Amino acid sequence: MALAGKNIVIAVCGSIAAYKIASLIRLLVKADAQVNVIMSKEATAFITPLTLSTLSKNPVLIDYYQPNTGEWNNHVEIALNADYIVVAPATANTIAKMANGLCDNLLTAVYLSAKCPVLFAPAMDLDMWKHPSTQANISKLSSYGNILIPPGNGELASGLVGEGRLAEPEEIMNFLVKFSAQELPLSGKKALVSAGPTYEAIDPVRFIGNHSSGKMGYAIARQLEILGADVTLVSGPSSLKAPDRVHTISVTSAAEMLNACETYFEDADIVVMSAAVADYTPVEVATQKIKKKENEFSIELKKTADILATLGAKKREKQLLIGFALETNNELENAKDKLIRKNLDFIVLNSMQDKGAGFATDTNKVTIIDRSGNTNEFSLKSKEEVAKDICSIIVKLS
Repeated sequence: MALAGKNIVIAVCGSIAAYKIASLIRLLVKADAQVNVIMSKEATAFITPLTLSTLSKNPVLIDYYQPNTGEWNNHVEIALNADYIVVAPATANTIAKMANGLCDNLLTAVYLSAKCPVLFAPAMDLDMWKHPSTQANISKLSSYGNILIPPGNGELASGLVGEGRLAEPEEIMNFLVKFSAQELPLSGKKALVSAGPTYEAIDPVRFIGNHSSGKMGYAIARQLEILGADVTLVSGPSSLKAPDRVHTISVTSAAEMLNACETYFEDADIVVMSAAVADYTPVEVATQKIKKKENEFSIELKKTADILATLGAKKREKQLLIGFALETNNELENAKDKLIRKNLDFIVLNSMQDKGAGFATDTNKVTIIDRSGNTNEFSLKSKEEVAKDICSIIVKLS
């Protein structure tokens, strides 16, 4: 996700709407962001620092220094370490201070020291929101490059109905995700990933399949999403949890996987075909369970459609197509041949000879080969780390 690993400072002002920040922090932590909270002294009357510290898993800072120890809360360091500062709820008082450079607490000192994007989500009563001085201060803040998260319209604490409600936690979260995604290297790109095995039915209870778990493809889909891409994952049967924020389509057979991939291929900028597709499928599928009667039993098979070759024939200029090759002998030669035949931009080679690589493991050892025949061999790593290596090449080529 766009916010994974980001250091986000939440600056909480004195408003009844401060209670909503607990939910916002939970959403950010769930998205793997690092959350640090600063509160004005007035904010502590509405929600306790203990609550926000527990949820953020970090101490909540209020004063310039710790009264008991005299330790300085370095506002410059806090600001410089932040990827984003979100002032929420932003009261009329704090907005006025920020707009006019007043600095009488740790929160405003951090704001004035910030070099990262600052987003502010106002919360106040209707007449305060509409007052010309408030609107002038908001315009001034926006002119400085700060980002307004607009307030909602609804019932206010005073009983009035109108603008001034703090945006809901989910709205602030979505705003922040979209804003953050604009800075990611694959923002605006669409990616298609295939993963897992295919199962080719023999009868209602039996199938031809393989041991692929889908772990490599799922890791690639997650990493592409983290880098900002809009990802569609076409997955064969797998016990893995669908990656968050990835559009996942479940299929069973090679024919179903081909149909799904063709549906999304044309709009995709990046296509990574990591699925282990069955090479053969039964000519006829029994409608009833086949009984064990004969000592010998044979099934007539036919080739499945070559998904990678089919997409390679349709590949357009500037569209990246990446394939995988799992080999047991003549690995490099076979992988290079597959790369050319199927019109790939690069191919990821796994060898079954490498310990810790291949199906159903948590690790992988790959060699990446490009169209010019250049090879880049990687050491044994977790599949998450391998996905990062693959996606770093995708970023360079995109």
